[in-house]
Amino acid sequence: MSTKDKVITCKAAVAWEPGTALTIEDVEVDPPQAHEVRIKMLYSGVCHTDWAYLYEAGPNSLERPYPVVLGHEGAGEVESVGAEVTNVSPGDKVIPLFLPQCGECKRCYSPKTNQCRKNWETTQMGVMADGTSRLCKKGQQVYQFMGVCTLSQYTVVADTSLAKIRSDAPLDRVCLLGCGVATGYGAALNTAQVEKGSTCAVFGLGAVGLAAVMGCRAAGASRIIAVDINPNKFTKALELGATECINPQDHKPQSIQEVLKEMTQGGVDYALECVGNATVMSDALESTIDAWGVCVVVGWTDSEPIRVDVDQLLMGRTLKGTYFGGWKGVSSVPALVDQYMKKELKLDEFITHRLSLNEVNTALQLLNTGESIRSVISLW
Repeated sequence: MSTKDKVITCKAAVAWEPGTALTIEDVEVDPPQAHEVRIKMLYSGVCHTDWAYLYEAGPNSLERPYPVVLGHEGAGEVESVGAEVTNVSPGDKVIPLFLPQCGECKRCYSPKTNQCRKNWETTQMGVMADGTSRLCKKGQQVYQFMGVCTLSQYTVVADTSLAKIRSDAPLDRVCLLGCGVATGYGAALNTAQVEKGSTCAVFGLGAVGLAAVMGCRAAGASRIIAVDINPNKFTKALELGATECINPQDHKPQSIQEVLKEMTQGGVDYALECVGNATVMSDALESTIDAWGVCVVVGWTDSEPIRVDVDQLLMGRTLKGTYFGGWKGVSSVPALVDQYMKKELKLDEFITHRLSLNEVNTALQLLNTGESIRSVISLW
């Protein structure tokens, strides 16, 4: 029976308030309005940003609306489209995007950035362009995390916030291109613009950090130093391209930046911070060589500010950030899927756990304890 133009009741993982476990609820998902697409979500990754939103709110954090359905890394099939949608049709395989690409604004036209601001303020608050969510629970509005909320069996996104991909792509793998792998890989290639023969350090070996290692290797870096306090991550890092691995705790009281400077005769050419910790961000910057060192902040946090000594910048270092690895999602994600299908890009190696929607809290804890790289949640 067709569900077009009808409210759909389905399962979703709802966070009712900060710091509490997600609960699986029946939610109602409205039909898409103009320039909106309703997606039947099939798979979702669980990212550190989901965990941080729920458990790491600090005094400097932005407003975080609740109740909310988390998840921003997933893949599914178009169920129905609203008026004036021309880029996808029911049945298409898609990856929803937390960063839009309208293709019409000056940012979309510029090769310098991927940061389109179409509906940005509303999606950051968990609602659509009209200021309301398409999800509710018994009449109570449920917010859509980053305008996406992939931990729901159905979701509605703007037509500028999804990438149509090839029909033969395995959604339980390419879903990782909705955030983690694309972000880390692009941070090395697009944002840092790692040069052939250079020396790199990657801080943090979760999915984003390991993808950054893979990106440094693809760029031709001659030395890739992987840094993490969990040595269980080192085997995977070496498999994906790291040339050596360091546990900062093995070198105390010496700081990690001092260790890296000694190892590289002054500092690395590129440092990529993939933890989302303000202290580590400062350490990463200080590990780069003066005169031309580049540090890219890839990990996300809004719980505390980063500390930067002015001398670190005056001496020629560059500190920059990246969002979604610099990819313009609507056009770039399908190309990344093609790379995976040609075996030019690894995804399977990142998946350590496959869990059901009912096990979503287990996925969050596995992520927090460092026992997983990426858990993929089956929504059905």
